[in-house]
Amino acid sequence: MIVVFGIPNCDTVKKARAWLSSQGVGHEFHDFKKHGLDGQLLAHWAQTVGWQTLLNRQGTTWRKLDAAAQATVLDSDSACQLMLNHTSLIKRPVVQWPGRLSVGFDARQWQAWIGGS
Repeated sequence: MIVVFGIPNCDTVKKARAWLSSQGVGHEFHDFKKHGLDGQLLAHWAQTVGWQTLLNRQGTTWRKLDAAAQATVLDSDSACQLMLNHTSLIKRPVVQWPGRLSVGFDARQWQAWIGGS
């Protein structure tokens, strides 16, 4: 089962979910805000794709953090802790595919994956 993790009002998450639906690809949606996020799962993602890929330093949430909070991010553990405290810092969507994980929306890549499965 494909699981899309994110927040429902994120434009990229909306686009990704709409694309999956338009392709007839069943998926489950996990809302960070409503359902939270397990620290072990986040650590697994960071190990799989790299914490630098997961941490959205371009978004509003990062820019609103004070410099001291931003400076606490030194490695995977500290990045994961900050992302658990502020789930909006996680680049979206995070998608668990059978046997792989993706961050962000890439229709061309996703098409290759669903076409090749």
